[in-house]
Amino acid sequence: MRPAKHLLRQGAASLLAAVLLCTAVLAAEPEKTEAECRREDLEFLYQTVLVENHPNAFASTPESEFLALKQEIESRLETESGTNFLLDLMRLTALTGDSHTMISVGSAADFRIYPFAVVRRGESWYLSAVPSKDEKLLCQEVTKLAGKPVPEVIGAFGTLFSSDNPVRLQRQFRQSCNVADIYEYLGLVEAGAPLAVTLKNGKILTLEPIAPADMNQTETARLADRITQSPATAAADAYYFAKPLNPKTYYIQYNTCREAEDLSMEDFAALVRADLDAGSYGRVLLDLRNNGGGSDGVIWPLLEVLREEMDAGTELVGLIGEATFSSALINAVEIQEMGGVLAGESAGGSVCHFGAVQGFSLPNSGVRGQLSSKYIDLNTLLDAGAGRGVEALEPDVSIPQTLADTLAGKDTAVEWLLAHPKRLEQKAYPGAPLTRGRFVGQLYEAVGGSAAAAESLPFADSFGIEWFLPALTWAKEAGIARGAADGAFSASRSLTWQEAAVFLTRAAGEDRAPDPAAGRRGPLPAALAEGGHLAAVTRAWDLGLLPAQADFTKAPTRAQGMEMTEALSALH
Repeated sequence: MRPAKHLLRQGAASLLAAVLLCTAVLAAEPEKTEAECRREDLEFLYQTVLVENHPNAFASTPESEFLALKQEIESRLETESGTNFLLDLMRLTALTGDSHTMISVGSAADFRIYPFAVVRRGESWYLSAVPSKDEKLLCQEVTKLAGKPVPEVIGAFGTLFSSDNPVRLQRQFRQSCNVADIYEYLGLVEAGAPLAVTLKNGKILTLEPIAPADMNQTETARLADRITQSPATAAADAYYFAKPLNPKTYYIQYNTCREAEDLSMEDFAALVRADLDAGSYGRVLLDLRNNGGGSDGVIWPLLEVLREEMDAGTELVGLIGEATFSSALINAVEIQEMGGVLAGESAGGSVCHFGAVQGFSLPNSGVRGQLSSKYIDLNTLLDAGAGRGVEALEPDVSIPQTLADTLAGKDTAVEWLLAHPKRLEQKAYPGAPLTRGRFVGQLYEAVGGSAAAAESLPFADSFGIEWFLPALTWAKEAGIARGAADGAFSASRSLTWQEAAVFLTRAAGEDRAPDPAAGRRGPLPAALAEGGHLAAVTRAWDLGLLPAQADFTKAPTRAQGMEMTEALSALH
């Protein structure tokens, strides 16, 4: 069954948009002073990029704070270094709290480096690279940087790096934790001074800043050098690949939301289908832990195949982690929408987020960056996202990678899943808003509904992968859910109590009489009497299908949906 449409077609960058933003940019006139050039760049970043082209630059921070910082930056345009001006621009952009909106600094400044690196395992940070003379300190836990606890330093870095959740910020910190100019800019280290790295064992590693040109001449010891073998699921230099891990577990690695030139996603999905048909797999692992995004629609041919496998009883487990971001984050939530389970660690992407990025370039310095062009509200687009906002996507089953397994060349999450074949469950989120699609799914399960295989999607706005899709087909065939005049059903929209009453009474049957022992008579609560469908609401109330103690001024929750469908099941 082909999906009616993709959820989004989110690209990693829009060249057209970049052109549109940059067409007004004129080359700097020779007579301009450096301060004047900086002022133009600052104004372009603030007014043209953030105010005029970002969908809501002030969603996280009041505009007054932007203006105050902009004024502060303007006061030192003539005196500060080019590096500090660049960091100023980063600081201004970071106020958006948008992980997709940023200044790209990779080639714009010659940052000095402290010769070390760290890696996070669980809630702790460990040295993953040190000067060779300090090799004995490799893999030791770091507790302080520049005399301050690591979480405090990460918070300071958060004033420079745009992020909409702590996991994303931690990743950005890890990638830039050795930049001396950042420590100095933030006032953590005096100019030119060494960095003190305090370890849990009490030892202090003292590191001098090194110029980029000298970094290649510095001998370092790395955690990677201690790893003598790689797991079967190690990140591969491929957009996607698949293979069995054992006779019962099939593994798919999806590393970028793009289509390989030598293997289309349609063809890859066909190969996966052939493998699955040839085997007897009870579980499929879809690994998104290395996927930083691209276009969310690329994976849909594969999801169609996996949806069919799930209908035949196969369990789908999505693997997520710190690097799961942007379109890959959307795909992860779609796995939950299919009824699959997410395992691993919290994703770097947020459930709801700004995205669909565009590129820009500042007129004088040529510094490049990117900004979001839309707000992606999975809270309203997918049932699986209901009740969740701008927050890191959490796995249903938390399985953090351990340092010991890293050194042993083992994949902690996959090893755990292979050792625990019992079917997993999604987190319940009982207080989340109850969507129309989920409630129909609950009704279907409560009454033991069945539906014949359909040649087409039940409603015009069905995606084709929803876990409750058979329920929608059943509900339409049984006249329980009829949809709107345009053929749409709006499965991801929050259910109203009045709609719940309509679905419940239709499912109960017109001839169902109230049981004096289980039903109730008497006046309707005032909030229920409002909003239409009075006959259905009254009947559902009399049948005891609506929870007597509910606050009917608030929308139903998932837990209340279960309560209602259990009451319906009791009638049958």
